[in-house]
Amino acid sequence: MKPSVARSFCIALYLSFFSLASPATLAAPSADAWDFWAVDDPQSTREVDHTAWQNFLDQYLVPQADGVNRVAYNRVGLGDGRERLKAYLQTLTDIDPRGLNSNEQFAYWVNLYNALTVEVVLSNPGKKSIRRMGKGLFSFGPWDDTVARIAGEDVTLNDIEHRILRPIWQDPRIHFVVNCASIGCPNLQPQALRADNLEALLDTAQREYINHPRGVDKRSGTLTLSSIFDWYQSDFASDPQGLLKYLARFHQEPGLLLEADPEQLEFDYDWTLNSLAP
Repeated sequence: MKPSVARSFCIALYLSFFSLASPATLAAPSADAWDFWAVDDPQSTREVDHTAWQNFLDQYLVPQADGVNRVAYNRVGLGDGRERLKAYLQTLTDIDPRGLNSNEQFAYWVNLYNALTVEVVLSNPGKKSIRRMGKGLFSFGPWDDTVARIAGEDVTLNDIEHRILRPIWQDPRIHFVVNCASIGCPNLQPQALRADNLEALLDTAQREYINHPRGVDKRSGTLTLSSIFDWYQSDFASDPQGLLKYLARFHQEPGLLLEADPEQLEFDYDWTLNSLAP
């Protein structure tokens, strides 16, 4: 096979595979604890300073009328925003979080995940979806790319979410505070997480998403849930009926969920980048 033909064949195969691969395949790793990180110091009083991340959010995160918080990625490079973000990331990765107490660790990992995701987007200008930002030819996003080195360990975004946060804390509200830079994702929250605001922000983020059409929607007559509740159903309940009961606890119209047929649910997710239009 001639090189040009082989290259065309590979590209066609890649595009075909990309179009056929389901979002669930790309976005639903199991929760498998990385024991190295399952350590904390309950006696620690150390507080991680997230002021730099809060300043970034204040400057570049823009709530919109449709209820979606968007990031003004195009503005970050106009000043020293990128440099300050990198400095914040360096500060976090210089810390060994195992020496923190559990709440400080949780805030550390969530803020790190979200800040790293923003950095990934900034490193891939012009791309309209994070699913096209992976380093490998056949990758479907950056989640398995090494994005940090902490305490001598290479860490990926998938490691943070699925090998640290989900299995160690086992709190379904995690899904509402880690942001994948997509419209379909729960909002990047306007407040940096801290040990003293965790519970309030987790509850707020959960109710906000469940009561937004991205989370629960019946405008078309069919109950459509975010694919998050399909991919990670087991984090919320053991079966679809239990999932509906869970969501009903936080929805402003619980009957919408309690009266739904769990066998007739549809799921959807918008992978469009959560970028503020220029």
